[in-house]
Amino acid sequence: MTDALPLEPHHDGSALFVPPGTPALGDVVPVRVRVPAGSSARAVHLRSVRDGEPHVVPARLDRTTDDGERWYVAELDVHNPVTSYRFLLDEPGGYRWLTQRGLHARDVPDATDFRVTVHAPAPDWARDAVVYQVFPDRFARSRDRDGRSDLRTPEWATPASWGDEPAATGVATSRQLYGGDLRGIEERLDHLERLGVDVLYLTPVFPARSVHRYDASTFDHVDPLLGGDEALTSLSRAVHARGMRIMGDLTTNHTGAGHEWFVRARADRAAPEASFYHWTDDGYVGWLGHPSLPKLDHRSPELADRLVRGPGSVVARWLREPFALDGWRIDVANMTGRYRDLDLTHEVARTVRATMLAERPDALLVGEHFHDASGDLDAGTWHANMNYTGFTRPLWGWLTPPGSTAPVLGLPVARPRRDGHAMVASMRDFDALVPWQVTAHQWNLLGSHDTPRIRTLLGDPAMVEVALGLLLTYPGTPLLFAGDEVGATGDTGEHGRVTMPWDDAGRWDSATFETYRRLLAVRRGTAALRRGGLRWLAVEDDAVVLLRETPDERVLVAVARGPWAGVVLPRSLAPAGDVATLHGPDLTVARDRLAVPGDGPAVGVWRLA
Repeated sequence: MTDALPLEPHHDGSALFVPPGTPALGDVVPVRVRVPAGSSARAVHLRSVRDGEPHVVPARLDRTTDDGERWYVAELDVHNPVTSYRFLLDEPGGYRWLTQRGLHARDVPDATDFRVTVHAPAPDWARDAVVYQVFPDRFARSRDRDGRSDLRTPEWATPASWGDEPAATGVATSRQLYGGDLRGIEERLDHLERLGVDVLYLTPVFPARSVHRYDASTFDHVDPLLGGDEALTSLSRAVHARGMRIMGDLTTNHTGAGHEWFVRARADRAAPEASFYHWTDDGYVGWLGHPSLPKLDHRSPELADRLVRGPGSVVARWLREPFALDGWRIDVANMTGRYRDLDLTHEVARTVRATMLAERPDALLVGEHFHDASGDLDAGTWHANMNYTGFTRPLWGWLTPPGSTAPVLGLPVARPRRDGHAMVASMRDFDALVPWQVTAHQWNLLGSHDTPRIRTLLGDPAMVEVALGLLLTYPGTPLLFAGDEVGATGDTGEHGRVTMPWDDAGRWDSATFETYRRLLAVRRGTAALRRGGLRWLAVEDDAVVLLRETPDERVLVAVARGPWAGVVLPRSLAPAGDVATLHGPDLTVARDRLAVPGDGPAVGVWRLA
């Protein structure tokens, strides 16, 4: 067995180190840091930045544990709306800095400093949530529609049978209409409850000229193909009756070319709606050059009033009864309000958030962003992000099968197989750029309607369990794409938008479903996995070990992509000696150590007394 990483001074934004709640400007917040036994640190100081100038105060020794661990506390003055800070450790022969990125025996930029913010984080319920993404056309046909031949097919669509394979590329990807609807989802809520998820996230439900519906033709009602407004009302009430929540999907970056606003704007450039869009000398601006998706110009005050600002806006209306959505996922959030020399992204995000807060103080706002979103998550904008860069891509790289030629998401190169050190380094890099309140609410995911299926990427169901194990034990909110839990496959995002195989035993992997259900139950029953801090204890090529802690619970997690040497951890992590196995193999508990077995592929989760 190998030795664990040396225990180092540690701080994160969890309740062990920072009091829960949102401070007000001018508050003084006690922040704590733990220094392991044997550390050479002679003193600890807190360095914050006030009005752009560093400010250093001493930390005082708060307590020493039986095993010699020292806890220091310092008073942090919340002098600015976002107040950054780090710890200075005075050591013989020099000093070291402790930032979110770790411990540094050199001077480092402020970008990875810890932060407290006066902007409220995501609603508290989101910390405990598991999100289940449904692509409405592919989930379930309602029983009164299934098999009917008299249903109208719009001119843009090509009808498909429920068992047909989706197109992977080309124009057919947006035209294959399978006929799933909102009442079909309502009739299958037992499946969601049995699986153990508690937030239903729907991709767009507005009328459009495609099955993905990101090209809305109006924001005023639900697509009749999905059952109309009454179907969403009924689904929302059924979801809430089960103690679950429901979220919508809104495009603030563009509409469809068939949208009523754009139709009026093209017909009359003097119409109010003409100010809603970006125009060129010979036409208009389409999102990424797509003429079907004209880009919105957020300089227009009237666009703000109709779409994002105030009680009469689209954002507000769907949060109210009878629809009562519990929040929005914002499509293409990173491009909203940005065009050439114009950058109104943060202004739009704050407006959306303020509108939601006024309408529903507990509503959740999540942005879509496929690369570094840290610059858009710091100060009262989106609550969180779909965390492709900080979780999905590093995990994919670690679990990619040897010799894979599958492309990297969004890049014209093959996906390399990375080791555990590279995965953890990427995760730490991205986590370090946002406040802990954001990290704790990021939507982490194994895949979505825009990516290949995790089963296709990894092949082996045992490796899918490893991926799921890390997803459900990592800080943040897990998101599952409907179908992954029964082994759905697909080579691209479009190809992966397969129908749920309700009556097709050949496509329904019961063993995978049970794996998902068991691991979701572990997360649901373990506060530290939902709300705890994070310490990395061991990082190897083929395995990683982490610790999640709250003031009342300590949980150890090991995930391995293959057999490895195992690791020896200090017995001080479980001083009472009581270890409960929540999933996977047992730990070996000896007088002076804990031994994590080298099983793999495997997921181990243990509660340490």
